[in-house]
Formats: sequence, C-alpha cells, structure tokens
Amino acid sequence: MRITLWLMGLFAVAVAVALFAGNDPGTVTLFWPPHRVDVSLNLFLLVIAVVFVTLHLALRTLSAFFGIPQQARRWRLQQRERAIQSALLDALSHLIGGRFIRARKAAELVVSLEESVAASGEALGYADRLRTLAHVLAAESAHALQDRALREKHLRQALDHAMARDAQDMRDGVQLRAARWALDDRDAAKSMEWLDLMPQGAARRTIALRLRFKAARMAGKALQALEMARLLIKHRAFSESAGRSIQRGLAIEMVKNVHDPVQLQRVWDSLEYAEREMPDVAMQAVQGLLEQQGDAAVSRAWLQPVWTAMLENPEALNASQKVRLVRLLEAGFGGPSQAPDAQWLARIEAAQMANPRDAALQYLAGIVCMRLKLWGKAQQLLKQSLALLQDPTLKRDAWRALAEIAEQRQDSVAANEAYRQALKESIGQ
Repeated sequence: MRITLWLMGLFAVAVAVALFAGNDPGTVTLFWPPHRVDVSLNLFLLVIAVVFVTLHLALRTLSAFFGIPQQARRWRLQQRERAIQSALLDALSHLIGGRFIRARKAAELVVSLEESVAASGEALGYADRLRTLAHVLAAESAHALQDRALREKHLRQALDHAMARDAQDMRDGVQLRAARWALDDRDAAKSMEWLDLMPQGAARRTIALRLRFKAARMAGKALQALEMARLLIKHRAFSESAGRSIQRGLAIEMVKNVHDPVQLQRVWDSLEYAEREMPDVAMQAVQGLLEQQGDAAVSRAWLQPVWTAMLENPEALNASQKVRLVRLLEAGFGGPSQAPDAQWLARIEAAQMANPRDAALQYLAGIVCMRLKLWGKAQQLLKQSLALLQDPTLKRDAWRALAEIAEQRQDSVAANEAYRQALKESIGQ
C-alpha cells in the first residue's frame, strides 16, 4: 500500500512538472562581457537547485569532519556513563540479594568511575547525586557487615556530597539512613541527634516519625513515644487496633514510672481523653494513686468513665478487668470507718439492681452496705454473690466480710465457719 501511494505521488509530480515546465517560454540571459549566454528558465532553476544541494552537502560534510573529535569525546562519555549505570545496578542488585561485599565494591567502582570522568575534564550534571547515592550504598553494605568504621567513612562522604546544590534533596535521605543505623546499634541518643538535624517538614514525614518513635521507646521516653504514636495514628501509619494497643501500653508505662501523686496527676493530665477512657490505663493510674496514698475521691473520678462504659456495654470489660475495677472501687472507698460518698452509693445500688445476676456488682454492693453498717443487707448480698462468683480472691474476701459481719453480731459459730471457708479459698488458690 505504501509503495502504491509513493508511485501515485511521483506520477502526480511528473504530470505537474510536465504541465507547468514543459511549455515554459521563459529565458534567462547572463552577460559576462564580451560574452552573452542565454539559457532557459527551467535549466537555470535546475542548476540553482543542484548548486544549493551540493553546497549544503559539502557544508554538512565539513561540519561532520570537524565534529569528529567532539563526537569521539561524547562517545567515550556515553561509554563511561553506561559503565557507571551498570555498576550502580550491580550495587543495588547485590545489596538486595544480600551480597554485601560485592555491593560495596560495586558502589566504590561507581565513585571511581565518576572520578575518572571528572578527571578527564567532563562533568556529569548529576555527579553529586550519583556520588551521594554510591556512598550511601557502600555505607549500607558496610553496616550490614558491621564494619562501623567504613560505614562512618562513607556516611561522611555522602553528607559532604549531599551539601552540593544539585544533591540537597538527598541529604534528608542520608540523615534518615544514619538515624536508622544508630537504632540498629542500640544508640537511641545518636538516632535522636540525626533526626533533630532534619528540617521541620522532613521531620514530620511518616518514616521520620517511625524512627523517632522507636528511638524514644528505646530510650525509655514514654511521653515522647506517645506523642509520636499519636502523630503516626493521625497519619494512618498504624491500624486502629494496633494504635490503641500502642497508646495503652505507653500510657500504662508512663503511669508505672511515677512514684508521687503530684507527678501522677501531671501524667494523667498529659493523656488525651480517649487514653484516659481506656480501662487498663485508668485502673493502673488509680492503683498507683491509691498505693501512693493519694486522694480516694480523685481515684473514683478517674474510674467513673470506665464504670459508665461497663454499665452501658457489659462486654466492654472482660472478667479480669471487672474484678480489678471492683477491687479498686473497694479500695477507693477507704477503711471500714469511712463510708462511700452518696453519689457512688447511688450508682452502685442502681447498677446492682439493674444487674441482679452480676456477682461482682453484688459483692461490691455488699461491701458498701457493710461500710454503711447495714449488716443484714450486706450479709444477704454477699451470700448471694458467693453462689455466682468465679474469682477465688473475691470469694475469699466475701467470706472474710461475712466473718466480720458475724463478729459484729457476736455469732462466733458463723464467724468461725466463714473464716474456715475463707482459708479454704486461700488454700485453693
């Protein structure tokens, strides 16, 4: 089809030339005293065209001849660039494949080839970025081989080349690699130093936040680690369940590391509302506050969201968490001579009446009634709870409470029997 179209085009050109040039009466006269030359217009135009084409080809030939040295230099540069690219690919493939010595040698070959190009008087437009990347690959290989001296040498060279104008965008990457290497060396402080050197925008990238989070955890800085975890959750770097688990663990660690009610209050205030509502966090904080002789009213206020969540959704707490909540509320009510406040008394009574089959709530209501010296009601609730209680410690304490009630009533037989049952539960544990 193509040949047919070309032939048709040639025939069309031939017909046009025959029509417009075959009967052209034009003449061109050239005067060169004492001579005169008359030629047809068609011949003159043909000669002009031939002369133009000849001169054009001659100039092209001369240009190509004088451009041979430049083409030779360009060819040599292309060969060197291909060698550099091949060595760079070798370094990357060997590094991925775990051949770290070969990867380091290939990266060093890239540097030497680029230096030879520069020594020849040529300049690659991406020379500094190339050297930076090659030194990073060599440092990564040395790090995998645990050769810290060689790693630091290549790291310094990578940073030096990353200072160039066309390689500044790679400096953040070099610093991130250095921070990760410091973490691998279990040097959290050094990792933090590298991360602190980064610009503010780069320091808020997800990978930088992850490294700072790991460094803070390694250094035992729970508050800083929690702040990083919050940012990572906002960036969706963690799943919702994993994020909550991390927040819970760090918050509990923060609470455990304080040994003063004032510090504990400061830590509690630093937590977000969602973190305070976590049952394990709230109960750990209350346990610490009570162990440090803190304000019992404050402990009950910290437990109120957990209590409300348990009443709204019985599945919000598992069995062990419910037992722990009851224990902490019991401890927060004070000694036998100190009765619970009216609000909590109403809450517990309403919860027990709404859930008459909940043994833990019956036990707690019985303890509250005993603190209020309502011996009959307390005895009734505690006895009812014994048939349903599964936790042996709550059973033991329920028998002890019944023994105390019997002693208050001067019923020594019932008191001895209750103590015997309490001892039996203790031995059974």
